[in-house]
Amino acid sequence: MILSNAKLNGKLVNIYAENGVITAITDVKPESDAIDVKGKMVIPGLIDIHTHGCDGYDTMDAEFEGLCKAWGQNGTTSVYPTTMTMDFDSIKKVVEAKTDYEGAQILGFHMEGPYINVNKKGAQNEKYVKDADIEEFDKLPGMKLITIAPECGNNMDFIKKADTVVCIGHTEADYETSVEAIKNGAKCLTHTFNAMPPFAHRDPGPIGAAVTENIYVQVITDGLHVHKAAVMALYKIFGTDRMIIISDSLRACGFADGEYEFGGQLIDVINGVARVKSGAIAGSTSYLWQCVKSAASMGIPFEDAVTMATKTPATLMGLTNKGSIEVGYDADILVIDDEMNLSKVIIKGKVYHENN
Repeated sequence: MILSNAKLNGKLVNIYAENGVITAITDVKPESDAIDVKGKMVIPGLIDIHTHGCDGYDTMDAEFEGLCKAWGQNGTTSVYPTTMTMDFDSIKKVVEAKTDYEGAQILGFHMEGPYINVNKKGAQNEKYVKDADIEEFDKLPGMKLITIAPECGNNMDFIKKADTVVCIGHTEADYETSVEAIKNGAKCLTHTFNAMPPFAHRDPGPIGAAVTENIYVQVITDGLHVHKAAVMALYKIFGTDRMIIISDSLRACGFADGEYEFGGQLIDVINGVARVKSGAIAGSTSYLWQCVKSAASMGIPFEDAVTMATKTPATLMGLTNKGSIEVGYDADILVIDDEMNLSKVIIKGKVYHENN
């Protein structure tokens, strides 16, 4: 593949790829078989480390063909489908499902619950909440990320032993407990501000621990879950190196208002806001690309918002071939038009989807 007349970091270039990998980036020059994008901006394909579904599909369905297609068409080229607090067999069915479909590349899974605090369950099903079990977890291949409440049961011991990226979330942990969890290996907060204690000046909780211990923070920037002032506060504290934009999207993402199933429960989506029947806010109805644009509308420079949905999650997850448009990286590229719409989605050097 040759991508010609692409605006990369403000400069027009040609991008060359072979076998799905970027092999060269040069000044613009004529190429007879090039894809000419006529000066449109290019950015890396987005990486979503926290999404439950979209387009009528849910991770817990354990059927990924439709999900890979929908994520891919909407700019998410790499993804960690996120499971819900449900029974072990249902979660195991997910991680054992076929994942090598066209579209978004599934790089592993994110296990959100059941090792959480029932008092901060949010939209999770409390019926299945329990203490961490390392032997059970080790029977779930491909779990690259886990959200856990460190204050519950033997969860702190689990954090010490787990061979995965550990995130603190759905938690009532105080500052001291959160610091202990971080020193034991936790690297990130899950959907910061949501389902955790607030950042109070004499009781800073997990957010304060994330500040002092300099770990990563996930945040849903759909404009509904977190006020723009709080989003900007995170940006100014953590910057592009430590702040990760997530979608936390649901089955209802891309669909109209209505009633939907989510983690074995019914949710209502009204004016784009998803809530369980008790009234607790659930995940979002926005794709990651929408969250990136929303973050930019809040005051974060667009280039930084892109970094927080590409390079930063790649760094957290230890990916050395994704998240940047550089020689040696996978040719996962989004072409953006002047109205900030997705023009083309390129995955592994092939045009997967185009809108114009």
